Amino acid sequence: MFRIRKRTKKNKIVNTENKIKLFLVDDDAVFLKALQIEFLHKGNFEIETFPTGELCLESIDHQPDIVILDFHLDGIEKNAMNGIETLDKIKSLYPATPVIMLSSQDKIDVAVSCMHHNAADYVVKSETSFLRLQKIITAIFTQKKIENQLNWYMDRM
Repeated sequence: MFRIRKRTKKNKIVNTENKIKLFLVDDDAVFLKALQIEFLHKGNFEIETFPTGELCLESIDHQPDIVILDFHLDGIEKNAMNGIETLDKIKSLYPATPVIMLSSQDKIDVAVSCMHHNAADYVVKSETSFLRLQKIITAIFTQKKIENQLNWYMDRM
């Protein structure tokens, strides 16, 4: 998140924040809506939701800052792309876009598989999922800020 200072018509300086563009992809409509509501109430996000990986990929040119993607996406169409296939496609088009994988499976092999496919992190769906996602998003933006500062200093050496 970046702060922007601007002047109003009365020449007052105010701070505004750019919204984080977030894609939420999950075939569970109830979980998807709950996650969307949590992010809208607790942060400064511009959110697009998708029930399938295919629909997400159709809009990926909107260049989200972060994608939160379900591991299984076969609840609507049995032949739909799964989360790993969608992750691979996103990474081939926009390799720098962080993708956080979500799953109801608490299995280490699923998490390892996601990380091997360049997921930024893996979160098990639970009552604490939203808090964990908030922490991961904060960490991602903190790391990006540090990298930008480092690059700024390196350019001046």
